[in-house]
Amino acid sequence: MKRYTQLDVIRLVAMILLLTCHATDPFIANLTYGKAGVEIPADLAVWAARWGAFVRPCVPLFVMLTGALLLPVKMEMGAFYKKRIFRVLFPFLIWSILYYLTPWFTGLLGMDSSVVFKLFSWAETDNQSLSAALSLIARIPYHFSFLACHMWYIYMLIGLYLYLPIFSAWVEKATRRQKEWFLAIWLLTTLLPYFTEFVEKYAFGTCEWNAFGLFYYFAGFNGYLLLGHYIHTYVDLSVFKRISIGLPMLVVGYAISLLGYQYIMSLPTQTPEQVELFWTYCTPNVAMMSAAWFLMIYAIKPKAESLVGRLLANLTNCGFGLYMIHYFFIYLGFVTANALNLPSWARIPASAIVVLICAWTIASLSKRLLGKKSIWILG
Repeated sequence: MKRYTQLDVIRLVAMILLLTCHATDPFIANLTYGKAGVEIPADLAVWAARWGAFVRPCVPLFVMLTGALLLPVKMEMGAFYKKRIFRVLFPFLIWSILYYLTPWFTGLLGMDSSVVFKLFSWAETDNQSLSAALSLIARIPYHFSFLACHMWYIYMLIGLYLYLPIFSAWVEKATRRQKEWFLAIWLLTTLLPYFTEFVEKYAFGTCEWNAFGLFYYFAGFNGYLLLGHYIHTYVDLSVFKRISIGLPMLVVGYAISLLGYQYIMSLPTQTPEQVELFWTYCTPNVAMMSAAWFLMIYAIKPKAESLVGRLLANLTNCGFGLYMIHYFFIYLGFVTANALNLPSWARIPASAIVVLICAWTIASLSKRLLGKKSIWILG
């Protein structure tokens, strides 16, 4: 596969945004539910919201990269599934099991159950029993626990891989105009979360016994697949034009994400769905931010043989493993950033840097030590 270093840069930005997103978890989770019993000062709460809104494009950027790199699929369906799905399936199973066993391990070490909420901000329970861990492990084929909250992405990713060869057949034959029509309808579907919240819960044919309404077949992350493919294939603009188009989109999308979140949090009570509403990945504001980042960063093309190019290649090689293991370091980043007594605005990005260094170092060393066998553990 031809290497596009500008896509490597986008992957780096997506990874930093992702780690920053998860670095906000101890702040946001304690503000929302207070499970860990950690009091978050008002100024830190403000910056947690600001950073939380800013990093929403992290997952869409990864999906756009998948579309840019893999559409149209050039492999036979069975070979594609074997190469792509198995490469993520086994690390997903191994690391999910390790995450779900961790509360039990902490109990064996004599730690108080409160450590569970410290390590895993969104955990549903602080149960340290082996039976609780085994119950979660048994349900891995169809259920993820918030002990490993980032694993939701793998279910979605495997679904996209299953879909890609089928979608690819249309992408390969569709004209540019047809792809633009698809993206236009998909963009319309991104309004649905707001429509169902503020206008009508059941709309366009949906009801208690039917979730498959008018726009169902155009909705979801498949739009990001096509958007990444479209920008990569068709958009050829100067750096000035990329920034002139992308920067306003980024600012507007961010403003909606932040102000919408602040509005929800100002309500007397909030459901979990409402808390996430303006940060939902398939919303117009997040789509604008994601397209803006992809469009602007695409202009950065480091040379493959340069130091930056080699580091980016290493990140590409280690990226999936980094994703698998990084959540073990979230609390370390949180504690480190607070111990350094940094300014409020800097604590979350500093925490993300700690997580990045730890996870990338371990993933890179493991890749070197295990060689080709590392694919079964780190992808």
